[in-house]
Amino acid sequence: MKEEKEKFSLKKRAASFRFAFQGIKTLLQSEHNAWIHLTATILVFCFGFYFKISSQEWMTVCFAIGFVFSMEIINTAFEKLCDFVSPEKHELIKQIKDLSAAAVLIAAITAFVIGCIIFIPKIV
Repeated sequence: MKEEKEKFSLKKRAASFRFAFQGIKTLLQSEHNAWIHLTATILVFCFGFYFKISSQEWMTVCFAIGFVFSMEIINTAFEKLCDFVSPEKHELIKQIKDLSAAAVLIAAITAFVIGCIIFIPKIV
């Protein structure tokens, strides 16, 4: 039997946004590092306004911030899934968690380098 394509529903779209915002709330409630990223984001925005960075610099900064938060969310999801699937210690689960944490680290280092490239010349 052929599946019928689901009709567009404004109510369902609104619900998907609520679920996404609930995910952000969960991230901020459960992850200390998310608060560090949020603090860094606020500082970068303040510096951006103070130094009047260009539109291209704003796009780069916003992309870097989004990249870090996206990686942090994915890392948190992997960690929670691993804890659910295997509450006991397991070497493979440890490796999965380490790899997802490494993704956040790489994103954060990338964002830091982008920040340095944009802001150091303005500070100096």
